[in-house]
Amino acid sequence: RELPIYCVDRSDGKIAISFDAAWGGDQTEEILNILDAYGVKTTFFLVDIWSERFPELVREIDRRGHEIGNHSTSHPHMTKLNEDKIARELTAMDDRLESLIGKRSALFRPPYGDYNNRVVLTARAQGYEVIQWSVDSLDWKNRGVDDLVQKATRNVKSGDIILFHNDSKYILQALPRVLDSLQKQGFEIVPVSQLLLDGKTTIDTQGRQKAVPNTVPEVENHDGN
Repeated sequence: RELPIYCVDRSDGKIAISFDAAWGGDQTEEILNILDAYGVKTTFFLVDIWSERFPELVREIDRRGHEIGNHSTSHPHMTKLNEDKIARELTAMDDRLESLIGKRSALFRPPYGDYNNRVVLTARAQGYEVIQWSVDSLDWKNRGVDDLVQKATRNVKSGDIILFHNDSKYILQALPRVLDSLQKQGFEIVPVSQLLLDGKTTIDTQGRQKAVPNTVPEVENHDGN
């Protein structure tokens, strides 16, 4: 089975925070202000229908130095689409992004976390790294600030990718506490692309991206030494 990247095998204290944006936009600028206050850069996975409604927010996310990933054009269940429709969902979103900020994305997060081999392989064929998450804040369930903070800060490990939504009910109250906790735990929060490993990698059965060690064949010594 083809797997996206859920987390990264690293021990240097780096983690990534990501925001999915598909519907509302009212809280986005304040989220950006909070991130600025803590000196944190993150990844926003944007849907094209959201980007069409909020082009100035797309530009502002980019202007403030955050990474933008592709979250599809219309937020469908990708596993219900054929390869051609999957490709169109990806291309239309990046066409919009390029028209707004002059950049195309390199990361794709399937809506609803819904993927299969066809989705992953089609996205990779178009040059995307497919990204899921290893820590789910469950902020969309609106269970309160304390619950959100606990979900997003408990048992976090190096290489984790944390999932939030830009329009969840308690994100503005919870985010400063989340960032404060993670930084006090010694984590360095980076955009997803900076969390990923360079060089030859593989993805294990848990969705963890790992480096493939260099294997240099041993040279046989014939001089008797």
